[in-house]
Amino acid sequence: MRESKNSTFAPYLCVKDAAGAIDFYIRAFGAVEQFRIGDPGQKIGHAELLVNGNLLMLSDEALERDFKSPTALGGSPVTICLIVDDVDAIAARSIAAGARVIRPVENQFYGHRGGLFEDPYGHLWWIATEIEDVSPEELKRRVGELGK
Repeated sequence: MRESKNSTFAPYLCVKDAAGAIDFYIRAFGAVEQFRIGDPGQKIGHAELLVNGNLLMLSDEALERDFKSPTALGGSPVTICLIVDDVDAIAARSIAAGARVIRPVENQFYGHRGGLFEDPYGHLWWIATEIEDVSPEELKRRVGELGK
């Protein structure tokens, strides 16, 4: 199968209060809003943001169309991984914007410094910075040491 030149992979989030979520992502992650469909004060049918140059799409939940947010589902089983240049700065901005710390930022055995956060809309974000290039062989060795 041939790969399309226009192929991309982007999360599409369902949120309760998409306008609030857009504001949060701008304040927490430095997102840049590209556009939104929906009049002020009304539900957002579709919006697109750039986060670190990557596409993030979202809209308000629509229970009548079975489009449910983590709030409606009682949480999210999915974690979005956001790799940034300065995890500590983005974590601090995220917390100031209203994110809840699930796991604090710390150095990880696989070469990242990262932590887990829940945004005010129930989505989980692993925010990290690569601090070390770990080969597959070294990673296997380190995993083996964890079990000891």
